[in-house]
Amino acid sequence: MVYRRRRPTQMQAATESVAVAPTAPVARPAKPRARMMRQYDLVERVRSYNPNTNEDLLNRAYVYAMKAHGSQTRASGDPYFSHPLEVAAILTDLKLDDATIVAALLHDTIEDTEATRAEIDQLFGPEIGALVEGLTKLKRLELVSREAKQAENLRKLLLAIADDVRVLLVKLADRLHNMRTLDFVPTESRRRIAEETLDIYAPLAGRMGMQEMREELEDLSFRTLDPEAYAVVMQRLDALAERNRNLIGEIEDQLSNNLRHRGLGARVYGRRKKPFSIWTKMERKSVGFEQLSDIFGFRVVVNDIEACYRALGIVHTTWPVVPGRFKDYISTPKQNDYRSIHTTVIGPGNQRVELQIRTEAMDQIAERGIAAHVFYKEGVGSPTEFLKRESNAFAWLRHTIGILSESANPEEFLEHTKLELFHDQVFCFTPKGKLIALPRHANVIDFAYAVHTDVGNSAVGCKINGKFAPLSSELQNGDEVEVLTSEAQSAPPSAWETLAVTGKARAAIRRATRTAVRDQYVGLGRRIVERLFERAKIEYADDKLKGALPRLARTSIEDVMAAVGRGEIKASHVARAMYPDYKEERVARYGVKKGLTAKLKEKSSEPSRSPVAIPIRGINSDLPVKFAPNGGAVPGDRIVGIVTPGEGITIYPIQSPALKDFEEEPERWLDVRWDIEDSAPQRFPARIKVENVNEPGALAQIATVIAEHDGNIDNISMQRRSPDFTETTIDLEVYDLKHLSAILAQLRAKAVVAKVERVNG
Repeated sequence: MVYRRRRPTQMQAATESVAVAPTAPVARPAKPRARMMRQYDLVERVRSYNPNTNEDLLNRAYVYAMKAHGSQTRASGDPYFSHPLEVAAILTDLKLDDATIVAALLHDTIEDTEATRAEIDQLFGPEIGALVEGLTKLKRLELVSREAKQAENLRKLLLAIADDVRVLLVKLADRLHNMRTLDFVPTESRRRIAEETLDIYAPLAGRMGMQEMREELEDLSFRTLDPEAYAVVMQRLDALAERNRNLIGEIEDQLSNNLRHRGLGARVYGRRKKPFSIWTKMERKSVGFEQLSDIFGFRVVVNDIEACYRALGIVHTTWPVVPGRFKDYISTPKQNDYRSIHTTVIGPGNQRVELQIRTEAMDQIAERGIAAHVFYKEGVGSPTEFLKRESNAFAWLRHTIGILSESANPEEFLEHTKLELFHDQVFCFTPKGKLIALPRHANVIDFAYAVHTDVGNSAVGCKINGKFAPLSSELQNGDEVEVLTSEAQSAPPSAWETLAVTGKARAAIRRATRTAVRDQYVGLGRRIVERLFERAKIEYADDKLKGALPRLARTSIEDVMAAVGRGEIKASHVARAMYPDYKEERVARYGVKKGLTAKLKEKSSEPSRSPVAIPIRGINSDLPVKFAPNGGAVPGDRIVGIVTPGEGITIYPIQSPALKDFEEEPERWLDVRWDIEDSAPQRFPARIKVENVNEPGALAQIATVIAEHDGNIDNISMQRRSPDFTETTIDLEVYDLKHLSAILAQLRAKAVVAKVERVNG
C-alpha cells in the first residue's frame, strides 16, 4: 500500500470551510526530555501483570545493556540506551514475557556494541540469545524503499518470525519508538522510513491483530508523509469533538442505562477514529469530511458471548437499525482473530452510532492481537508452538512464509505479501461446508488454490451456489463453490496469473507454468540427444550421462536435457562429455546448403517415418512447439524443425523461403514428422492471400465459404491494390493439407475471387 498524494479535488473537499492549512511541515513543539526509566520502574511494570517475573534477570539485562551502549547517543542527543529501554516499555504495555522484555533491552547490543552471541547465551541463556540474534540479522540490512532490497529483507523478517514470533513483537515495538522520534532524522530518511512503515510494518501489525499499534504507526507515517492533510483532519476532528462533547457522553449514558435496566452489565465507551483511517476513507469514497457519518464509534464490552447477542437485541429494539451495516465477526472471526458484532443505529439526536459489541477477552485481542495471548504463564511452552494452536493470525503468517518457497524472486514475494496484507476478506464454503477465507475481489481460481494446489492446477470449471459459472467469477460472502477438475489438465493456463488475486494462487500458477515449460524442454532435449546418439550409432544411458554432469556444469540429467531443449547446450556437447573420442561430422558451408536442400527434396517424395525423426502432435503436445509465424504448417506438409534457443522448435513447411535464413546453422535443424491421431483431430495454422473484386458482400462470400467448410478464421487484414481489387490476407485454422486445399478450390470457384494462393512464411 504505497501512500498516494491526494488529488486537488479531494484536498478541496477536505478543507472547505476550514482555515488555510499550512503549506510547510507542521511545526511540532520541542518536547521536554523525559526521564529515563529506572531499573525498579521496569521491574514494577512487568510485575504489575506477571507477579512471578524473574527480577534478577531483568536487572542484569538492564545493567548489561546500559554498560554495553555506554556513551553512545541517538540523533536526538539522548543516550542510546533510552531506545532499547523505550522498546521494552512498549512491550510491557503488551504484557509480554521476561525473555521478550530482556531481548528488547539487548536487541542492539550485538550489532552496535562489543557484545557477542556467545556472551549473551552465557549470561542470559540460549533462548534470549536466539531472539537477540534474530533481531540483529534483521538490522544489518534495514528495509529500504527499493523494491528488490525491501523484498529481500522482508523475507528475512518473516523467516526470523517463523522461528519465534516474539521477534516480530520486538521489531514492531522497535519501529514504533523510531517513528515516535522520527523528527530528529534527516528529511529524506524520514520519508523513506515513513513509507516503509505504512507499506509493511503497519499492515503487518494489523494482520497480527495489533490494532492499537497499527493505528499509531499509520498516523505517525501519515503525519510525516502529508503534514498538510494531517493538520486539516486533526483540526476538523478537534472541532467536531468540541461540538459533540456532550453528545458522546449522552450516548454512552443512554447505552449503559438501557443495558443495565434490562439486567445486562456492560462497559461502554466512545472512541473517535484516527486521522489516517478518516483520510483514507475520504480518498476511497471521494467525499468531504462533513459527509462521513462514522467518525465516532462506541464499544460495548460484556462478560460473555451470550451477553453479546443479548446486548445486540436490546440495541436493535431501542434504536432503528441502518440497513446493510450489520456484521457478525463472532460467528465468523477475521483471519487476525478479531471477533466482535458490528452494527449501526440511528441514536440520540438522529446521529448515526456505530457500535462494536464484544467480550473482555475479544476486546484485548482486538487491541493487542497475538500479544494478548498470555506467554508468561506456566505450561504455555514455546510461544510459537502455542500460537500455532491458538491463533489464526499466526496461521496466516506461517502461510505467508510458505509462499517464500513458491516465489521465483524477491519482488514476486513482496507483491504477494502486500496483496495478503492489504485485502479485506470474503468467506466462502466448499460443498462439504469447509470455510475458505479469501481477499475481497477474489475469484474461483483463488478459491481452488486455497482448497489445494492440485485442485487449482486441474480446475476446468465451477458451480457457484449450484449454478455453472466462469472460473473468473468474483466471489461474494456466503457463496458455496464447487470446483470441477480434470486429470487431463496437469498445468493451468498461464493467463490465469493475471486473473488471480491471491499471492498463493499467483505463485502456484507461475510455478506450475514454469514446471510445465521445463518439462517440455526436458522432453525435447531428450529426443534431440537420443536422435543424435542413434545417428552416430553410439549407446546412450542415463547412468553414463550422470558421470559426465560435472563436465557439462549441470547438477542433474533433467538440467542437461532442459538446456539442450532450450538450445543452451548442443547435443554434440553431451555426446562429447560422455564419449571424449566422439567427433561430430561437419559439412563445409556451401555443401550444407546443397546437402540440406537435396535431403528435403528427397523427403518430399514420401512421408517421413524415420525412427529418429521427432513426432509433432500440435500446439498442445508435450514439446515446446510453435509454427512458422507467417504461414504456419499443416499435416500433409513436409516439415522441418528449427530450434530457437529459449523458445523451443518452430515448424516450417519445407517449401518455406524463411528456411534460407538458417542454412548456415545446420546444428539448429531437426528431423520432425507429423504424429496426428485420427480420433482426436486438431486444427493447425495456415495463411492464404485472396485477391477479390472490390464490391459489397465480397468479404462475406469469402468468409461463408471458409465457415461452410469448417475452417476457423483467426485474423483478416485487407489492402486496396487498385480501385477494383482488394488483397485480403486471412489467417485460418484447418485440420490438414487436404482440408486447406478444399477451401482454396471452393474460393477459386467464386466469381468475386480473382486469385487465391497459400502463403508460405
